[in-house]
Amino acid sequence: SCSPFLTLFLVYCKRGNPAGGLSRHQRELQENKVWAVSSRPKTIGPKEGWQVYSSAQDADGRCICTVVAPEQSLCSRDAKSRQLRQLLEKVQNMSQSIEVLNLRTQRDFQYVVKMENQMKGLRTKFRQIEDDRKSIMARNFQELQDKMDELKPLIPVLEQYKMDAALISQFKEEIRNLSAVLTGIQEELGAYDYDELYQRVLRLDNRLRSCMGKLTCGKLMKITGPVTIKTSGTRFGAWMTDPLAATRNNRVWYMDSYTNSKIVREYKTMDDFVSGAVSRTYSLPFKWEGTNHIVYNGSLFYNKYQSNIIVKYSFESGSVLAQRALEFAGFHNMYPYTWGGYSDIDVMADELGMWVVYATNQNAGNIVISQIDPDTLHVLKTWNTEYSKRNAGESFMICGTLYITNSHLSGAKVYYSYSTKTSTYEYIDIPFHNQYFHISMLDYNARERALYAWNNGHQVIFNVTLFHVIKTDDDS
Repeated sequence: SCSPFLTLFLVYCKRGNPAGGLSRHQRELQENKVWAVSSRPKTIGPKEGWQVYSSAQDADGRCICTVVAPEQSLCSRDAKSRQLRQLLEKVQNMSQSIEVLNLRTQRDFQYVVKMENQMKGLRTKFRQIEDDRKSIMARNFQELQDKMDELKPLIPVLEQYKMDAALISQFKEEIRNLSAVLTGIQEELGAYDYDELYQRVLRLDNRLRSCMGKLTCGKLMKITGPVTIKTSGTRFGAWMTDPLAATRNNRVWYMDSYTNSKIVREYKTMDDFVSGAVSRTYSLPFKWEGTNHIVYNGSLFYNKYQSNIIVKYSFESGSVLAQRALEFAGFHNMYPYTWGGYSDIDVMADELGMWVVYATNQNAGNIVISQIDPDTLHVLKTWNTEYSKRNAGESFMICGTLYITNSHLSGAKVYYSYSTKTSTYEYIDIPFHNQYFHISMLDYNARERALYAWNNGHQVIFNVTLFHVIKTDDDS
């Protein structure tokens, strides 16, 4: 049956059918079965009220009811009909208002959803912009810091070149003079005498090379740095480049640990070393002892394990070219540096050639310096010092002078030097920054004028400043 809140669309008045039957329209509805639910009319008096004969729903879902009004002569004008029509109008108006409100609510809801999505997008964009700004600032700052770190090693080099400015000015003046001479020759002869000019250029070149050769040697004045190249390996080890290699040859060799190993790693460039791109790996025929090895003219020189034998190993042929015992030299922690590690025998090189530093019982455990032939490993000449090998932190040779540090720990400094040229020594005080507190290898590279060090698992480089005394041909 119809709910009292549904809209009533059809109303039929019963006009006193004498037979008590239905009207023609009511019969058609009954015959066509328009209603969905038929309710049997109950017997009521003519003035008791309305009688419902059928109810149904149209295509839009609205309720349609068929009713019979009571027998009254003024059905369309009575008060109940008028109230019913007013009620119907109000219900229709309310339905329309509700529908309009519903449409407006749906539209507002869609707008709110759209705005919410836009706000979420804006929050994401703002967050991304903030993250990008922080990332860009951090990246730019790191790039600036890296550039500054790259420039720091150039400072001592610039200081050194500043000291040689007068000499460079002299060379420039000689070149200008030579240009003037060339112009004069051209005017006198009308053409260049190329043979004579070539000879003069050769003489000037020889003078330049001779002067530069003198510039390579000098007295150690200052140590700056270090610059950390890489962090790798154990606390002890060695790494090096070849001081006699061609300018474009920048291979690096790496030997981790101080004993019980035979593996040497080779890197084509310093960049490859930093990135860990190994180009070759060598397995030596004998284990090494200590960390004081060098690569010199394409070969590795190292102390053979548990012996005082020096081995020369060729990287090119992969074979031992020579090996020779160092007479009376202590080994296997008999006379090590202060940090131990079987550092009894220290092979090194400088501008004047190849050297080995060690100690003997005959020299009361004090340091002995020997210059050796890099081809045969024969000892060419020996100097005995009075500095105890066990009290030395590390040592290195520059221009025929041995420099010794007083410790391998924090606060270490270059404390003692011995000149093989004059066979004299002196106590000096040249501090350097032991950044990682434990040095187990310190070697000079003459080509790069730098100290290579293994600093507690960090591979670092110190720059050195040398004092030059330049003598002309008239002074000699």
